[in-house]
Amino acid sequence: MTFVSPIRTYGLALAAALMLGASPTVLAAATPADTLVIAGKIDDIVSIDPAEAFEFSGSDMLNNIYDTMVEIDPATGQLIPGLAESWSVEADGLTYRFKMRSGETFHSGNPVRAEDAAWSIQRSVKLNKTPAFILTQFGFTPENVEQRVYADGDTVVLVTEKPFAPTFVYNCLTSTISNVLDKELVLANAVNDDLGYEWMKSNSAGSGAYKLISYKPAEGYVLEARGPYWRGEAQLKRVFMRNVAEQSAQRLLIEKGDVDLARNLSTVDYEGLAGNADVKEVADLAGYIFYIAANQKNEQLSNPKVLEALRWLVDYDGMANSFLKGEFIKHQAFLPRGYLGALEETPYSLDVEKAKALLAEAGVGPLTFTMSVRNDQTRVEMATALQATYAQAGITLEIKPGPGSEILGDYRARNHQLTIQSWGPDYPDPHTNAATFVFNPDNSDEAKLGGLLAWRTAYDPGELQTLAEQAVVELDADKRKALYEEIQRKHRDTSAFIPMFQQLKRSAARSNVENFYSGGTVSSAAYWLVTK
Repeated sequence: MTFVSPIRTYGLALAAALMLGASPTVLAAATPADTLVIAGKIDDIVSIDPAEAFEFSGSDMLNNIYDTMVEIDPATGQLIPGLAESWSVEADGLTYRFKMRSGETFHSGNPVRAEDAAWSIQRSVKLNKTPAFILTQFGFTPENVEQRVYADGDTVVLVTEKPFAPTFVYNCLTSTISNVLDKELVLANAVNDDLGYEWMKSNSAGSGAYKLISYKPAEGYVLEARGPYWRGEAQLKRVFMRNVAEQSAQRLLIEKGDVDLARNLSTVDYEGLAGNADVKEVADLAGYIFYIAANQKNEQLSNPKVLEALRWLVDYDGMANSFLKGEFIKHQAFLPRGYLGALEETPYSLDVEKAKALLAEAGVGPLTFTMSVRNDQTRVEMATALQATYAQAGITLEIKPGPGSEILGDYRARNHQLTIQSWGPDYPDPHTNAATFVFNPDNSDEAKLGGLLAWRTAYDPGELQTLAEQAVVELDADKRKALYEEIQRKHRDTSAFIPMFQQLKRSAARSNVENFYSGGTVSSAAYWLVTK
């Protein structure tokens, strides 16, 4: 007779429940000591192919299945060696060399080679899916990428079209699209010339701490530790992720101990759990910045004195310490904390008298503005708070709520007056936000540069765009950092944007769960560090 342990039985039953789409009540059982069970919303995952995945849930999953040549240390946010044990850039500022570790293997057992790493970048560029711009901004195209990215023995050679700041290149190579794939396995499952695209939508070919056992879109996935791993063997043998859309259901599961982590609880849920000794909150900074955008096509909003007055009419502390408590921190720059050059200083606070004096200097009469805001409780509450403080300075603020698509459409078309918006970085380098908050090469309506936030507000950045162009090619990391600090201070004080808050990434964990890192501003969740 074959003996099956209770834990193994639980694992098989849970895996079956996940894949069959069973209701959360099916999962009602104490979680085994070697297993991390998570309730989260993962219905945003479009694909689990690193060349296409661009959603937070997918990035969390793939961060544990794949490795990159350059990694980010979850504890410090600093660049560290990944599958490349060392790297360098030649004197021309164009040619980068990444020496691969020896003896590493993919989950299939195939060796990790420089050829795999180079081919993975080539594949991402050739497929040219949404996140491909992270790589193509270096001058790689489907036509030239094999000449610009290639293997030379145990070394990957990468040649950019012009010199860039090395930190910019390295930071981009930590992103999901730069994951190193098992070339032989992927090509063995290719259909015609699709480079394994159809197969990779629901399969994996990685070398990370966990290997994918099963995945069912919008329902869940199961990961299993690979065993020995260059970053340190995973502490828990399995990870079960269950898509639980309802926050109330997630809260019930974490309270009962049916899951170890709940990723999407509301502020009300956290308040309700405050007295529960068996559940704790884990919070890391996320990359989202919430800000006010003022359309410079409006004559009054283009007045520098009016814009400065609006900066002093935000009750940053009042909001952060009341309805935003635990979800946001006060933040007044376009780079999130955690990024190279990010500012933590917050010089603005609510000062109605200073705002009144500035409005008097501006020589404007009674002001009435419309603030567009999507139908989201948090954003509407922000707008309502602003309405109250603006009124204290004699400004009438009319709130225009609407569906996200409508509000965003107006913003992209420059049809707003004031709007509350948020922005999250696309990759872990300061250029990702600088390029969109500061770049505006053609401010005409006909340019239709809706992807650039500066254009959306009809904001002319002047010298700031030149400084940002200098920063992305600055070879000295300290000088580059100083440039971004200078850009942010000038942008904060003079631009059409009023940064207010940076979002926190919150999770509820059972009290015995330790070392869970949910992914900060520059990286994704790290399951292999978790202990119970």
